[in-house]
Amino acid sequence: MLGVDTATDVAAVAATRGEEVVHESWAEPEPGGRPRHAATLLESVEAAAQAAGGWETVRLLAVGVGPGTFTGLRIGIATVRGLAQGRGLEVAPVVSLDALARGISESDGGGDRARLPLIDARRGEVFAALSDGVADGWQPMVIGTDELAARVAALSATPLAAGDGSLRFRAQLEAAGIEVLPDADPAHRLAARHVCALGGKVEPGRPEAVTPMYLRRPDAEVWREQRDPDS
Repeated sequence: MLGVDTATDVAAVAATRGEEVVHESWAEPEPGGRPRHAATLLESVEAAAQAAGGWETVRLLAVGVGPGTFTGLRIGIATVRGLAQGRGLEVAPVVSLDALARGISESDGGGDRARLPLIDARRGEVFAALSDGVADGWQPMVIGTDELAARVAALSATPLAAGDGSLRFRAQLEAAGIEVLPDADPAHRLAARHVCALGGKVEPGRPEAVTPMYLRRPDAEVWREQRDPDS
């Protein structure tokens, strides 16, 4: 299986054979620069396919469908759909927050606690979900940090948070009593091997049926309405 996720500023790619990870890579922005999804993704995918033994060995593509950045998701999903259509492969859609949560469970402090994956949504908000360890988890949502803190305060136990959203808003989250993994913990970086692992558990489908989970309109639409409210 070959997996891709571009929900964050980092383009993650992996190839797995069963439970074995045969290739994994991340393309991060240059310091202070913009994401490099468009420039690096195809090359990274080709490298993963070759590490797996060539495209003839790839049986399924898995892709993170978000929530995440509008441009990143569009590039990642369009790339995977195009590759799948050209090679006659099905695509397994994976919620990016679920893949991030799987990474939290690998951390030393993960254990059986509830996991709170957080992806930076800009505008002072995060994309969030809550899984495991609680009676009723939260479905993916976009939420402000104050509201998130209030929701966590109502839980019976404090979840463990990770992701670029938790790093950006660490001070606010910890002030509200939310535990965030240390900055250096690898769980903060979404790993495509987790996309592959989860992709094996969902029903794959036709490439054209895979759509992004945006949760809100792109910034360009909001800015256009603000500039010309009658448009």
